[in-house]
Amino acid sequence: MICETPEEFVAAIPDMGALAGLDLGTVTIGVAVSDVLRSVATPLETIKRKKFGVDAAKLLDLTTHRLVTGLVLGLPRNMDGSEGPRCQATRAFARNLERLTPLPITFWDERLSTVAAERALLEADTSRKRRAEVIDHVAAGYILQGMLDRMAHIKANG
Repeated sequence: MICETPEEFVAAIPDMGALAGLDLGTVTIGVAVSDVLRSVATPLETIKRKKFGVDAAKLLDLTTHRLVTGLVLGLPRNMDGSEGPRCQATRAFARNLERLTPLPITFWDERLSTVAAERALLEADTSRKRRAEVIDHVAAGYILQGMLDRMAHIKANG
């Protein structure tokens, strides 16, 4: 099930349970997971992309292992808010994934998540080589944390 708004997503998932955030790139998929109380997103790993079937199997195995109850995909909008080819590719990935899992799937505007991740890694004095290895799953952490914060706001305001 694909949920277009955070409100729909909150209504579709159980009250507790981990969520996974995905930063879909053309070469890699950054993955982050939350705690079961959904307060903190933790960058987990970067998956080297192969073909959809292989990528989906790896992701779904991870969701089973981590007891994930919903998926948040970063939606790479243009700076003016419009959707370009990368958004279309992300939405297609979600539609294909939806056929393979009952988990609710939603999107989070990921504009500047990679910039924020890069800045955090620079502030942590991370080497260039290490930044390249971790940037995607750190960006996934920013994507997921954005949704977790929004969900907390939705629940607080009933």
